[in-house]
Amino acid sequence: MNAKVDEYVSKPGQWQIAYQKLRAIALACDLTEEYKWGNPCYTLDGQNVVLIHGFKEYCALLFFKGALMQDPKGILIQQTENVQAGRQIRFTSAEQIAKMEASLKAYIRDAIKVEQSGVQVEFKKTAEFAMPEEFLNRLEESPELQEAFAALTPGRQRGYLLHFSSAKQAKTRESRVNKCIPHILKGKGLDD
Repeated sequence: MNAKVDEYVSKPGQWQIAYQKLRAIALACDLTEEYKWGNPCYTLDGQNVVLIHGFKEYCALLFFKGALMQDPKGILIQQTENVQAGRQIRFTSAEQIAKMEASLKAYIRDAIKVEQSGVQVEFKKTAEFAMPEEFLNRLEESPELQEAFAALTPGRQRGYLLHFSSAKQAKTRESRVNKCIPHILKGKGLDD
């Protein structure tokens, strides 16, 4: 058990009891408890398997390679269309977790098997992501920007493309592109 996780699940709040139940379930599956990204994370031989996290409307178990798991109960949720590997099981009460305990342990055991198998999620290539017209125009105008964007890691490229594409209005997309160009030219990612 991890001291930071002790603190996390002991903190009074909306999901305190739910977190405690999820923690007990994860620990019963012989995973190592760590604290990553401000959340309880359960690993196998140093590899992330499942994470507990909470939001305003729900708390969840996040399976890092959930896209590769079996889902006999149809309860794994892809958070957004752009999430490629992770899947969640969401909860709105501690009672719901208690009723699902056996199923949750089975899902965690399946996640462990996936991790032990060594199989990896095949991610979409950067070229498969939509290139917003506003950014494409700027790339065509500036060979320097083209070169800087091409030099970014695929993950950083995807981050920018998703950020630009998520804006509904052209004006917002253009504003985002203009704001990010200096970062791209410096070789930095969206969150660097």
